[in-house]
Amino acid sequence: TIEGGEGVGKSTVQKILGRLLRDQGIPVTLTREPGGTALGEAVRELLLDTEGVPPTGLAELLLIFAARAQHLADVIKPALSQGQWVVCDRFTDATYAYQGAARGITTQYIDDLEMLVQGSLKPDKVLLLDMDPLAGLERAKRRGVLDRFEREEISFFERVRQGYLDRALDAPERYEIINAARELSDVEKDLAKVLDECLKDV
Repeated sequence: TIEGGEGVGKSTVQKILGRLLRDQGIPVTLTREPGGTALGEAVRELLLDTEGVPPTGLAELLLIFAARAQHLADVIKPALSQGQWVVCDRFTDATYAYQGAARGITTQYIDDLEMLVQGSLKPDKVLLLDMDPLAGLERAKRRGVLDRFEREEISFFERVRQGYLDRALDAPERYEIINAARELSDVEKDLAKVLDECLKDV
């Protein structure tokens, strides 16, 4: 999975990983959260919408896990069962960072929903694209109109970043922290190294 705050380049990195895997002859499914299914994309649109009354933190959390349950059933598990690699733009680590660390939702609630929806299924490798939140938001602004999450205060994104870094510290064997503030060519070199390490374990 590819994780990180706003503007760190997750979509670009996902495309690069897809290309690197296909170059090795490895079948791969590229997907995203929230999203990946019709239901997931509808939830995504609802969560990012800047109009109307925003959902409460708990409603947001439940919507995300509802979309994840459908995503797992329709996309991720079938791809894995067919021997494909799955590269997902955000997954449950994002929930711990955004709804947990940033929104302040009790971690136990997220733990319980993770077990209910995923069971023991976790990403084999988490690529954490890390950079200063303010710089990331500047990148996001250059893309166009900001969505509901991107309009949060900078303190929100500082908590998101710290939430991610804390999780990486707790499980260093699963996480690879990549400095996303550098040139894309440097990031791509790191991705190739990480992929080589992953292929050694296959």
